[in-house]
Amino acid sequence: MKALVVGATGETGRRIVRVLVATGIPVKVLVRDRQKAQDILPNAVEFAVGDVMKRDTIEAAIADCTVLFCATGARPSFDPTGPYQVDYEGTKNLVDVAQANNIEHFVMVSSLCVSRFFHPLNLFWLVLYWKQQAEDYLARSGVPYTIVRPGGLKSDDTDDRPLIMAPADTLFEGNIPRLKVAETCVAALNDPAAKNKIVEIIAQENAAEKSFSELFAGIS
Repeated sequence: MKALVVGATGETGRRIVRVLVATGIPVKVLVRDRQKAQDILPNAVEFAVGDVMKRDTIEAAIADCTVLFCATGARPSFDPTGPYQVDYEGTKNLVDVAQANNIEHFVMVSSLCVSRFFHPLNLFWLVLYWKQQAEDYLARSGVPYTIVRPGGLKSDDTDDRPLIMAPADTLFEGNIPRLKVAETCVAALNDPAAKNKIVEIIAQENAAEKSFSELFAGIS
C-alpha cells in the first residue's frame, strides 16, 4: 500500500500525513509549493509538485500509489468560482484519475451539513453545495470510497473526547479535533466495513468509547 495525499499542507491534511507515517504506510503528497510542504511535513514523505486543476500532474503523482486521500478545500477569497473549482472540479479530476488508475480506496474529507442548501456556509460561494456534488460524483464513479464528514474542526490535538460516528444527514452540529478526523480517515483503509460509506463524525464528552471497527460496523 502507498498513499497519495492531496491537500497535505492544510491543517487536516498534514495530520493525515503524520498518522499515515506513524502507521508505517508510505506517503506521497501532491503539493503546489514543494518548499512550503517540506517545511511542514515529515522528512519521510515523497513530494510531487502539481495541482488538482491540472490532470496531468495528478496522473504523474498517482502512478505508483494504491490509495488516495483528498483533504482539499477552497480558501476564503473574493473569487466566487473558488469552491466550484477546488471542491468540485478539482475533486472530480482526482476521481477520474483514481478510476483510470484502479485506485483501491479513495478517502474524501467533506463536511457536516452538505445536504442543507440554506446553511450559512453556502453564503461562501456555495462551498457545501459543491462539496456535496463532489461526494455524489465519487459515489457514482465505481471507485471504492469512504467519505468522512466532520463537524466543526478544532486544532487541539490533546482533545480526547470520544468519537461519535453516524450515517449521512443525521448530525447537524458539533465539533471535532482535526487529529481525530485524520485518524478516522486512515482507519478506513484497513476496515472493510468503511468501504462505500458516508460517515459523519463529531467528538462528545461522556460518549461511549468505541473502536473504529465498531464505529464503521455500526453504519449501514
